[in-house]
Amino acid sequence: MRLHNRCKITGRPKGYMRIFGISRVMFREMANKGLIPGIKKSSW
Repeated sequence: MRLHNRCKITGRPKGYMRIFGISRVMFREMANKGLIPGIKKSSW
């Protein structure tokens, strides 16, 4: 049996970001809302 890392919020097994413990989809939503400290959309 193989274990998959899953998003703590949605349970999504794919697109998991190990550093944050959530999926890329939730990471993007939370970052856009400013819920992840120190992360903001880049612009130059």
